[in-house]
Formats: sequence, structure tokens, C-alpha cells
Amino acid sequence: MKHLIGLLLGTEEDWPAAFETILRRLGPIRGVGEFDVERITIEPFDLRARPRYDLVIDRLAYWYYHPREWLKKIAMMDDVYLLNSPFTFQSMEKHAAYCAMIRLGLKVPGTVLVPYKNPPDNARYAYTAARYNRPFDLDRVAESIGYPLFMKPYDGGAWRGVSLVRDPEELHAAYDASGEMLMHLQQAIEGYDAFARSLSIGAETMVMRFRPDEPMHSRYAVDHSFLSPAVGEEVVTIGRLVNAFFRWEFNSCETLVKGTDVHPIDYANACPDVALTSLHYYFPWAIKALVRWSVFCLATGRRPRLDLDTREYFAVTGSYGERLAAYRRLADEYFETARYQEFCATHLRHLDDLVLEWVAGPDFDRLLVDTVTATYPAHERDRFVSHFRGLLGLWVKDSG
Repeated sequence: MKHLIGLLLGTEEDWPAAFETILRRLGPIRGVGEFDVERITIEPFDLRARPRYDLVIDRLAYWYYHPREWLKKIAMMDDVYLLNSPFTFQSMEKHAAYCAMIRLGLKVPGTVLVPYKNPPDNARYAYTAARYNRPFDLDRVAESIGYPLFMKPYDGGAWRGVSLVRDPEELHAAYDASGEMLMHLQQAIEGYDAFARSLSIGAETMVMRFRPDEPMHSRYAVDHSFLSPAVGEEVVTIGRLVNAFFRWEFNSCETLVKGTDVHPIDYANACPDVALTSLHYYFPWAIKALVRWSVFCLATGRRPRLDLDTREYFAVTGSYGERLAAYRRLADEYFETARYQEFCATHLRHLDDLVLEWVAGPDFDRLLVDTVTATYPAHERDRFVSHFRGLLGLWVKDSG
């Protein structure tokens, strides 16, 4: 059987090229089928027309409404498998995800949503704000949370509008600058021991040490032991939980670790970072995981689930540890983790060697050079080509 995967893309070139290369190098898989991939174009669509794609990896529809409506149509009418569900995009604006995880008992820092500083430029907003918005004491709200705190947009995205607020003066300056952005105030976790960013693709999760104050090319540190085994497992569980809860299968989660406490602070990303120049050492894993999950979903006839079954999660009781264990079981059930692992061991054992050979060879090096050339100014390119070659060379050495 032949399966066609569609890529719905914005400005990205590096990981789509890698995905296309590896999927095509896989060739037909005995007893499973053939797989191909193409990039989706945007054009008028008939609501009754059958799509050509069996699975779509979406990186565009969160902010581009025309393809979002096409995704809703092909999910609802044609059972096309989607990464991710367009029906929970509103939750990817952070606020609903915070609410759900607080109800489930996770250690989300104290968070308050405050009204717009300046209502959006719409006559109806201005009228409603003038008539119904109650005056509030911003200083009192901040004091209830405690300094330091973060002010950040409720819909997030690339650290846009995020401010560390240490006193009332910084509070008012940040609020004044927020303009028409809707903002959360969130307790800062002082003196944390580790910042972990976990990228989940289907039933796999890679937990990486993240350094947000570094330039993008240095934010992901290659460190395999920065968390204890128990804390690392909790970080994985939290990422899998939020993904299973909202039916997200390609998402990243940020957590702050202080002692044995894990505080999730950001776990709703419609387009998680998988750029070669960001992930570097971890980039080959991401491509392999994306290929494995796509092939598994299509080969096994995995059905998309648009309903959320939230009550099943809300019904879990017990201690924090008991609830985490129950959430992990629910997440593993949703992702069919055991079945996925067995499928990969049986049908995709050769993928590791295939990717290792590719990353160690000239074709990948050309992709790396092309990506650096498109990303950095001319006077920095030689330095960054050497930088990323070194990190990918380390991955080749470790994987070989």
C-alpha cells in the first residue's frame, strides 16, 4: 500500500529537506508499504473533495487561517491523520493549557491573567472596555504573586514580549509596553537548578538542557546527565501528559527544576523548534522520531482522535506521585507506546544506520552549509559551519 505524507510549511527548509531525504531513502518496507512525501500548496478547496494525503505534518495553520480550515475539513470529513489537531489550537495560546494542568495537580507557578493595557483597535472592544472593565490595582496583583515575576503574553511565541519584573517600576514599564498584547503575570522560580526543554514527537520524548539566556545556537546544551533519573522521568511524563490531553503529537514543553520539584512553565507550541541550527546534536533524533511516528501511524492504521476525554484525566485521584503514574498510563495508552516500540523494533531497525550514514556523509554536510548560509551573515558563516560540524560530528561519534 502506498501512503502520501503532506508537509504544510511556512519558512522552514532544513528539517523538511531532511525528512524528505530520510523518508525516501527508507524505500518500500516489506509487509508495511511504501511512503512518499510532498509539500502542500495553498489553493481553493471543495469541502467535498477527497484529499490526496493520508497524514499531514502542519507547521503553518496556527497563524494562517485558510490552511487551518482545510485541516479541519480533512480531519472531520476524511479522517486524515494530523500532527497536530487544529481543534485545540486555542489551547496552544497557553492559557487553557495552564488551566488544565493546574486542575490536574501539576506544579504550575502562580499565574494571573490581567486585562489589556490598550484594548485591540476595534470600536466594539473600546466601548466594552469603557463600560465594563473594572479598574484594578496592578501593584496589588503583583504583590499577591510576589517579586520577581514574569510578564508574558498569554499566547506566547518566540519569547515575544516576555519581561522579568523585579519591582513596581519594572512592572508598570512592562505593562505599558504590552500595548494590545494580553498578558499573564507569573511567579518566577528563583534559584532553579535546571531548565529542561523536552521535545515530544508521538511516543518519543527528548529532554534537553536549555539555556534561555544564551544565543540560539547555544541554548541547547549537550548534557546527558543534568537531571536525576527520577526527575527526568517526571519531566517526560509531564510532556506526554499535556500532549495526550490535548491530542498534540508534535510539541515541546519547558520545565524548571528546583530540588525535586518540577514546575512546568510553557507547554503549548504549535510549531516547536526543530531547526538544525537550534537542535544541532539533537537534530538527527528529531528527524528519526518524526519519520518513525509518521510511518507507524500510517502503517498501523492508527485512527485520529479528535475528542479529548478530559473527564478521564480529571477523575484521577491520589497523591502527586500516584496521579503522575496514572497520567503516564493514560498517555502511554493514547500514544500506544508499547505497540509503537514493537513496530519500530520490527520494521524500522535499519533507520538508525541509515540516518547515521547520511549525517556522516556529504549530502548532510551540504544541507548544513546551505542552512548556515541562509541563516547567518557572510562574515559569520565559516565560524558557524565549524561550530555545527563539531556538534554533529560528536553525535556521529556517540551514535556509532
